[in-house]
Amino acid sequence: MFSYSVPLGKLVRAASRLRGGGSAFPGLVVEKIDPAFMQRTLSSLPHGVAVVSGTNGKTTTTKMVVELLESQGLKVFTNRTGSNFTRGVAAALLGEVDWRGRLDADVAVLELDEAHAVHFVNKVPPRYCLLLNVLRDQLDRFGEIDTTALLLQRIAERTTGTVVLNREDPRVARIAGSVDGPEVLYFGLDESLRSTFPNDDDMRTAASGTGANGDVPAAEAADVVLRRVGADDADFEFDGTLVTTHMKLRGVYNIFNAAAALVLARSITGATGKPGDAAKLVKALSEVAPAFGRGESLTVDGQPLELVLVKNPSGFRLGLKSFPAEGYASMIAINDNYADGRDMSWLWDVEFDSLREGGVDVVSGVRAYDMALRLQYDDVRFSSVDTDLPAALAGFIRGSAGKPKRIFCTYTAMLAIRRELAKITTVEVVS
Repeated sequence: MFSYSVPLGKLVRAASRLRGGGSAFPGLVVEKIDPAFMQRTLSSLPHGVAVVSGTNGKTTTTKMVVELLESQGLKVFTNRTGSNFTRGVAAALLGEVDWRGRLDADVAVLELDEAHAVHFVNKVPPRYCLLLNVLRDQLDRFGEIDTTALLLQRIAERTTGTVVLNREDPRVARIAGSVDGPEVLYFGLDESLRSTFPNDDDMRTAASGTGANGDVPAAEAADVVLRRVGADDADFEFDGTLVTTHMKLRGVYNIFNAAAALVLARSITGATGKPGDAAKLVKALSEVAPAFGRGESLTVDGQPLELVLVKNPSGFRLGLKSFPAEGYASMIAINDNYADGRDMSWLWDVEFDSLREGGVDVVSGVRAYDMALRLQYDDVRFSSVDTDLPAALAGFIRGSAGKPKRIFCTYTAMLAIRRELAKITTVEVVS
């Protein structure tokens, strides 16, 4: 069925790009004039829609799932801009459909913000969902952490085919009790890795809690288990087989999410129980590079510069643990814009002892002085504080010439830093 909303949306999208506007605005326009646009467009996909949601790791995990499916010959639609609101999905669709609104894809894999995912699945029930974790993040938006878990539960309840859950997160694992009909699969960690994977106090509290009916759920058998993480490789176990593969991804948390991606990709492609197909997926996994800003490594003046996104206590702890400070010049950039979360008090729940020996070269961002105060309380020295992010970045690069560099940054700070770095080095363009 031809709809004038598609040509109009495409024109708005082209005009917005010319003006340097936000990537989601055209989606907002098409949602207003044609509320059924997403449902109509996505309902025709042979493999349906897969939703990826949770507090941490959505962007990297979605990227992994997409590349795994593409390695098997599937045409995949995804919201590559990282705009994980419903209007961001609609905007991404406008960039992919033809003028008649037809989408040339086999499956859609969509990263969705926890709250907006609920709105999306009410319009477009997914065939698959992958729910990663529930950690304290942007409490000014979501309120209590159990509210976030309830949002993920709503996603699972609307899923028609397969629900993939994190066995290691009690709040996520308990969602299985609310799923009636869909298949439930799990990804998990080896016992030896649990102690290296720091969790929030909230998660530890949840682990000793009870379910909705007063029961304590038993640990489930995982369909893919991360058994070991090496310097540049990892061991995964599935179908009774242990597979070792090279990994471009770094950090236990990224590689744990690789186990999640494997479960979802195996389910979509029907590779479960088929060793040949599973081997192809693992090979594809070894080629996946970090999503932008998620441990992404750039080259500046002949030296590596790594961007590590931090947005809550657990994520910052994992970043500090996964990317050791020794030998690196360090910068921290903290913003408190809407996309970062307004409440930065969570910085006091992060231990910065690992930065004590080398110190921090530059502290920047809107909340630079809050971050500097937090470092002082952990006896971490810092050389300068500058709320002007472009100037701070330039000074950091000059002052650490000849050394590898690492920047820990919140979301909007990361976007601003990447824009500045694009002026001096090769940076992936996200449009």
